Parts: sequence; structure tokens; C-alpha cells
Amino acid sequence: MTAFAPDSLVLNRKLPLWYQVSQSLRASILGRAPDASLRLPTEEQLAAHYGVSVLTMRQALKELEEEGLISRHRRRGTFIEPGARRSAPRRLLGSIDAIVAQQSGEHTTVLGHGPVRVPGELAEHFPGAAEVVHYRRLRRDGESGEPTNWAENAVRPDVAAGIDPADLERWPMTKVLRDAVGVRISRITDTVEARLADPETAELLQVPLLSPILHYTGVTYDEEGAVVDVARIRYRGDRFSFTVTVEAD
Repeated sequence: MTAFAPDSLVLNRKLPLWYQVSQSLRASILGRAPDASLRLPTEEQLAAHYGVSVLTMRQALKELEEEGLISRHRRRGTFIEPGARRSAPRRLLGSIDAIVAQQSGEHTTVLGHGPVRVPGELAEHFPGAAEVVHYRRLRRDGESGEPTNWAENAVRPDVAAGIDPADLERWPMTKVLRDAVGVRISRITDTVEARLADPETAELLQVPLLSPILHYTGVTYDEEGAVVDVARIRYRGDRFSFTVTVEAD
């Protein structure tokens, strides 16, 4: 049986290696094709793939095993749990792969896309620009079909020219920008706040009007420090929690 092939990863030496590897492998597992193999490569093969030690790889696999995404069997190997779904809180340490993992593993529908005038509240991020390309997406739980969040992205037109909307039904915007378009992302600034569901959000997420939601804003910068994308995502408040860990130097 051919083993599951995870995505590649560029390691950031300022963050714990096991954490980066677990986030990258989690994103690969949650975003895998339906017919992908459930068998993972061996610890040694995975360690070589990511360029880390076997001990680091074991720590990353332990994290995914505790989350219920994989199971490990002596002499048989390590396997993806067929019905695995994310239930643990998001734990973000600043890795781009953490953002990708956060948004993977759900069924996404592109509700629409096209050029629009730069919204007034986003003008500071796109100085001098007249238009951005606007994308609207709805995500549903992969098993129940229940809506979990909906997203709006405002993307710089020169970057949006390289986006295939069909890719947004398979991958998160961050992965599309980085891996399909080739944007060299330098950082993403995240803001999460509590809000009340407006009429559009209540209808899309099937929640009562004015019920609590989590409102996420992510501003993505390229290596020159220019904004390429502003994401605004509304999460059902009963489905998500976020934990941020600050590591000492």
C-alpha cells in the first residue's frame, strides 16, 4: 500500500520544530483527497521529509495522536483515522502552517468573486488602490454538512490574477496564495474578537440573529511588507475556541 504523502514545509527556526511539523502534517491530513491512503510513512521517512530528528517527529505525531487524527499500532504502522475531525482548540504560535491547518478539513463553497471598490474600512491596507478582488466562501463541517464559518477575502488585483477559484474549494486562501500563486508570505497579523451575528451571518451560519460569533481578521503581508490579502471570517461561537501561546526566547 502506498503511504500518504504530506505537503512540504519550510521550517522557521524561531518556533518549536515539533509544533511546525505537527501543524503542517495536520493540514495535509485534514485537506487530503478522499481517495488518499490512510497509512502514514514511517517515523524515519517523515523525519527525513521534514528535515527534523526522529525525536522531534515523535513529538509531533504524539500531538496528532492525542487530538485523535491518527492512531499508532506497533509493527503495523501509523494510520489516519478515517473519521478524524478537529475538536481541539486552535493553538497558534505564529506559524503560517498553523493558519493553513486552522482552515483545513472542511467543505468549502465559493459563493462569489469579482472586483469591487476598496471598502473604506480596508483602505489603510491598500493605499492608492482603487479596487480589490473580493471572494466570499462558506465552509461546512465535512461530516455533518453544518455551516461552521463564512469568509470574505479582499485580495490585491495583481495577486488575484493568479488565483484559480476552484482551488479555493480545496484549499484555504493562505495555502493558495503561498503554494499555488507563489506569494512569499512574510507574516500574518491576526485579530479575533467577539461580535453579534448580523442578518447575513445569521442566515449563512444558520444561527439566531444577534447570537455570539467569533470575528477573525487576518492581514497577510508579502516579503516586501505590502498587504496581499485581508481575510474576515465569521465563526459560529458554539463551534470554535482559540488559544494563543507566547513562547519565551
